[in-house]
Amino acid sequence: MNRAAYTLAVSAAPFSSQVRRAVLQACSTASDARSLRIAVLEQIARVVDFDAYAWLLTDPRTSVGTSPVADVPWLPELPRQIRLKYQTPVNRWTRLKRDPVALLHNATRGNLAASLVWRELLSDYGIGDVASIVFRDRFGCWAFLELWRSQAQGSFSHDEAAFMADIAPSITLALRRTQALTFAAGSPRDDSVPGPVVLLLSPDLEVRAQTPETQAYLRLLVPPAEGRTPVPATAYNVGAQLLSVEAQVDLNQPHARVHIAESLWVTARAARIADERLPADSDIAVTMERSTPAERADMFGRVFGLSRRETELLDHLALGQDTREMARAMFVSENTVQDHLKSIFAKTGTHNRRTLLAQAVGT
Repeated sequence: MNRAAYTLAVSAAPFSSQVRRAVLQACSTASDARSLRIAVLEQIARVVDFDAYAWLLTDPRTSVGTSPVADVPWLPELPRQIRLKYQTPVNRWTRLKRDPVALLHNATRGNLAASLVWRELLSDYGIGDVASIVFRDRFGCWAFLELWRSQAQGSFSHDEAAFMADIAPSITLALRRTQALTFAAGSPRDDSVPGPVVLLLSPDLEVRAQTPETQAYLRLLVPPAEGRTPVPATAYNVGAQLLSVEAQVDLNQPHARVHIAESLWVTARAARIADERLPADSDIAVTMERSTPAERADMFGRVFGLSRRETELLDHLALGQDTREMARAMFVSENTVQDHLKSIFAKTGTHNRRTLLAQAVGT
């Protein structure tokens, strides 16, 4: 279904305008990405039936998932589900470029077995359809949501897809807004920041070993329920992306930046352990450590919607260049540099270079 068809369907859909207003209210008032997703899911559930869900944030550059909000019946098989999801081309979130919503039943023309993840796992749990929603704009991919519906519930309808497509742009903007708020948060105390951590995963993404600090990081990433150990979902996702690259399903790097607490951002990376075994049989190391100033600055520019030239100027500013040096490096006048700076200040809510750099690169 093309965007025009979605628009027509929205106008005729029997969904309450009250629900849409509630979604927009959540988008404008939520103070963080987790509470935003929970509030929006509560509203979607009023008009769209689903039996399970997973809503992941993504690194806008690599589209690799982090920080899930989820309710799935196959939690013990989560590493397997994530691995299969990343290696399934059908309705992969990175391939949904034109329309933000895709339905598995429609994409496969009813032959759900064409989807690897359905054939190998979801079919065992009686799933009859999957709605995939991607939240993307010109600054990157910010999240993807999957709603699973049982065979007893039937397939998702065009009207339901149209409703979700209609609210997706507002949610995308809100996700960016809540990520932007993290840069203005107070700096974390040094004694509250865990050191770099490493998880060792098997080729099937099962955890083999981890460094002592890992549990502290994971509890900050996705706080577990009382008495439960944290699930290393971000590690599973970057590890699954490495497998996806190796299978040439998707060539984005197996990296993901994720907000931890206050203004702290960390970067997770996956790589094979080099040994005498074949690469596909080798274990996978996932590291998590503080994002570099360049990684922070790139994320900062994206969440605040800086233009290409504004982002370039921010990079020069982070190098310690003054107005004259930046003008020469960018082949513009000093007045143009000042105009760019004023625009950046307006977009980011900062008022001087020192505060701008403190938020952007964490110095």
